Amino acid sequence: MQLERKKILITGGGGFIGSHLVEQLLTLDCNVNVFIHYNSFNNWGWIDSFNKELKEKIHVFTGDIRDPNGVRNAMKNSEVVFHLAALIGIPYSYHSPDTYIDTNIKGTLNILQAARDLNVQKVIHTSTSEIYGTAQFVPITEQHPVNPQSPYAATKSGADFLALSFFRSFGTPVSVIRPFNTYGPRQSARAVIPAIITQILAGNPVIKLGATTPTRDLNFVGDTVQGFIKGAESDNSVGEVIQLGTGTEISINDLAIMIAGLMDKEIAIESSVERLRPEKSEVERLIADPSKAQSLLGWRPLVNLEQGLRETIRWFSDKKNLSFYKHEIYNI
Repeated sequence: MQLERKKILITGGGGFIGSHLVEQLLTLDCNVNVFIHYNSFNNWGWIDSFNKELKEKIHVFTGDIRDPNGVRNAMKNSEVVFHLAALIGIPYSYHSPDTYIDTNIKGTLNILQAARDLNVQKVIHTSTSEIYGTAQFVPITEQHPVNPQSPYAATKSGADFLALSFFRSFGTPVSVIRPFNTYGPRQSARAVIPAIITQILAGNPVIKLGATTPTRDLNFVGDTVQGFIKGAESDNSVGEVIQLGTGTEISINDLAIMIAGLMDKEIAIESSVERLRPEKSEVERLIADPSKAQSLLGWRPLVNLEQGLRETIRWFSDKKNLSFYKHEIYNI
């Protein structure tokens, strides 16, 4: 499937990955509609940071992913749907798990029901490597056992299986794209890389983090977006789970030291109690086997960690961008 000039809906299009996906699809001359969570301030998330020319190319639908009527109205006439809308903060899922059930599972059901009834040509459902829990073998393949260790991960795994069930039960053309940890410009303050960078930019000699021994496989956002696009374009992806990762890992401690070095700063690292996950909920190791994405989609990451971090640091170092972040507050 070629996406050029297709009518596309992106849920969560005002968010971190979603806004980058919007930009990239506009370069393909797609007819882009963005589903934004309704708010009384008419705030469109990162879409508000786009220049006037870009914004004029986008149609924004404000609604709530938990509302089936709004979802159905937003999806009318859509040929391809990228479903990214979700609650993603792990600490907040300890605080308010009910909202994760409603948003991540019921919201996904609303997308799938509408896609089935409206004969949407392709649905890209967004998964997460968190559903695996701590790696039981490495590198992690798509056959790795699913063992969610947080309410967030449990709801995302439920949404994944729901999406696959619609393919198996009704033939709904769904692909499950499972990125490992994505980073880059516009990432939310609750994530570890923005937390490190913003604290260093604030001049803090001691950086407060959670656990520092866990390892992660880090994707630059541009590579993740290309994985979504290739997943939508490929006929081979229907009914499949395909993970996006680099096949390399780095500990949070080494990541913080690497970022500080790239910023020419010396830091100390403190594990703050409030930032630690419950012991049995911490995911200690994640590292992907990206071979399925390479063979089915022809996708491989193009940006290495140093390149991606340099670009991310440059973006956060712009005072206008940095003003959106409150480094002194722990964001759950």
